[in-house]
Parts: sequence; C-alpha cells; structure tokens
Amino acid sequence: MAKRPARTCPECGDKVPAQPVDRRSFLKVAGGAAALALSGLRPLRAQEKPNKPAEELIKELYGSLTEDQKAAVVAPLASPQRLQIFNAAIGKKIGEVYTKPQQELVGRILRSIAADDEGYRLLSRDGTWDGSKAFENCGANLFGATSDRYTWVFSGHHLTIRCNGNTEEGVAFGGPLYYGHSPNGYSDKNLFFYQTRSALAVFEALTEAQRKTAVLTDTPGEGLPSIKFRAPGEARPGVAYGELSPEARALVEKVMKDVLSPYRKQDVERVLQVIKGTGGMEKINLAFYREEDAKASQPWHFWRLEGPGFVWNYRVLPHVHTYVNISAKI
Repeated sequence: MAKRPARTCPECGDKVPAQPVDRRSFLKVAGGAAALALSGLRPLRAQEKPNKPAEELIKELYGSLTEDQKAAVVAPLASPQRLQIFNAAIGKKIGEVYTKPQQELVGRILRSIAADDEGYRLLSRDGTWDGSKAFENCGANLFGATSDRYTWVFSGHHLTIRCNGNTEEGVAFGGPLYYGHSPNGYSDKNLFFYQTRSALAVFEALTEAQRKTAVLTDTPGEGLPSIKFRAPGEARPGVAYGELSPEARALVEKVMKDVLSPYRKQDVERVLQVIKGTGGMEKINLAFYREEDAKASQPWHFWRLEGPGFVWNYRVLPHVHTYVNISAKI
C-alpha cells in the first residue's frame, strides 16, 4: 500500500498527513503516549478546580521564586515577548526551572484559567500537551511584577494563553491567544473539531447569495499579522451577522459560545464587553477560505470570525492553528 502523502506545516514544522487520522494512526499515537507515561513523561494528572482565582495563585508563585528562578522566567512588562505568540516554551521549560510544588502551582493556575474540567482537557489537549509531550516541557513566564502590572504567559506546542491581572483595560485574555491540535481539523480525533462543525452548520444555513459572499479563495494568513485589526471603515471579508436569517444568527451565536467554552467566566465576559462596545454582533462577519486543491469532504482551509476589535482566525488544514485577538483598543 502506498504511503499516505504528508505535508509540512510552514508555521510549526510539523509533519502531518494530508488526510484525517485513521484508526491505525490514532492507535499508534495513543500507544506512543502510553509509552511516554510509562517512561515518566506522564501527562499532567487532572487538576481540581482551585479555590483561589488565577491572579492570587500567580502572586503566590511569584513570591516563591528564588533570584535564579526570576532570572530564568521573569522579564520586564515592556518586553516585546509579552504579547507574542509561541509554539513552545519561552526559554526554559517548566521542568527545568520550577520545583515540584511550584509545578503543581503552575498547573493550578492554568486550571483556574479554564472554565471547567472540559476546558482544561482542551487546553492540555487531553493531557498530552500535543507536541510538547508533557506539562513539564511547556513554559510559564511572568512579565512585570505582581505588585504592579503584569502578564503571566503559559506556552507550549500549539498553545499560548495569558492572564494579565487587568494589566490592560479592555483587552481580552491579556493579549493574543493561540491554540491548536495536531490531528487533521476535519478528523473527530482533533479536539477542536466541534468548533469547525459548529461553523460549518452556519454555512449550511446560508442562502446561495450569502454563500458567494462568505466564501473566499485566498488565505487570511497566520500568526500575529493575521489578527491585526482593520482600519475603521475598512471592509471585512465574509457575510455579516446582521444580514443573516434568525436561524443562521442563532448558529453564529453557537459558534461564539463554542469557541469561548474552554475559558473562565470573567474572560468570556470581557470578550462580550468588547463585542458590545465595538458595535455588537451585528458587526461580526463570518468567512470561509477555500484553496484551489480543496476536496469536497474538506472544503475549507480556514474559517474566520471578524469584527471591530475582534478576530478569531481558525485554520483547519493540515491541522488546527487558531489565532485570536480581542480588544477595545482598535
């Protein structure tokens, strides 16, 4: 049997199959994860919901750091890295810097940022940490000082998430957000497939005329350039929420609910405040990007929600990369 063709992800360098992961491939990956667990590189065990908010836990972690540890994982608030997107640990890995009790505290901080157990499962990619292989191989860095203004950043393969302790008013998630998962985005093995399925339901509810507006043949790109806000008055691609039927509007609202579901209530509320303050859902557009070699079973390479102060740029193929930027500062 001929080998399944693979392509290299230009952003993260991953070798991924061009087709969805089949059962045999999935079992091979699962077996590899089991071997890692037996070798001691275990996925981080399930976290109980902390009885303190993330901000208090971050202060506790910062207060426990030695000077050598601070030199490794603490940087000035003005550092350009604070608002960048990462695909691996920033500098030293958690297992290289933090003591075991501190590592447990870092895990509790991340769990506190998640909405619930399911949200934490998604952020941890079901405890596998995707290409990072283990929680200890991820990074946890602080920019600034907890006595003043700061941003805490957790980074790993296909993950950059922040907690900023209200460092910047009107900025959701403390800055740009990045998440993804290595299986093909059309495979049910991809943990975020439910988000694409939700977006595709909107497409099915569109009229033929709306589909012509919603579908584009170029690409929105990736990384920070892809989530830069457009200038006031500049047209946004796709079909506008305000032009949709009540049924399609309800489906767009479900997409919004689904993409926000992994995150804690206060971060979701901040997102909704930004949307309301920049014109409401009526200003949100949904677009689908189709490349020339697209197959009928995998029609879109990207889908994108965009409004003033809001971009959710979701790449489906060859695997999921999602870039998010939400801020009232437009």
